[in-house]
Amino acid sequence: MNFDLKKFLKNIKLNEESISMVLGAIVIVIVGILIVNYFKDKGENGTITETSSETSQAEETKIHTVTKGETLWSIAEDSYGSGYNWVDIKSANSLKTETIEIGQKLTIPSVSPKQPTSTKKVATIMSEGQTISGSTYTVVKGDTLWNIAVRAYGDGYKWTSIVKANKLIHPNIIHIGDVLVLPR
Repeated sequence: MNFDLKKFLKNIKLNEESISMVLGAIVIVIVGILIVNYFKDKGENGTITETSSETSQAEETKIHTVTKGETLWSIAEDSYGSGYNWVDIKSANSLKTETIEIGQKLTIPSVSPKQPTSTKKVATIMSEGQTISGSTYTVVKGDTLWNIAVRAYGDGYKWTSIVKANKLIHPNIIHIGDVLVLPR
């Protein structure tokens, strides 16, 4: 049994009209199915209805436009009542760093507010009697805003309050002898 390519191509050439008609009919059927499905999903008011997963996702997330002076922490405090949720905002927006820019649009996911947890280290610092009770504090060697916040408030994440009260531009840079206002 030998396959004759010339004969096969000659038959296709003779039946070219029929093949074109069949392929055209298939295209028309596919387009018709797509149009029917499109109009089947239309709501009564003329808009496409969302599925329940799309609706619940839209209800769960909000969009926030970054304004001057905002940080992920402050946005989380405003959105959730807890700055600890800044990691949720960072994750929802696939941010590689904590840097955000004025005018940037951030998705605020619907998650429950996170609460602070205590650690052995915090308990150790607090038990050593090194608490800060005054409304100001003079920075000494080895201090960080985190440690100052732990000693002043019992919560290291309150360092942002110290930054705001002192209008620090670079909060990771403090110098020995700086007098910081500790909001109470």
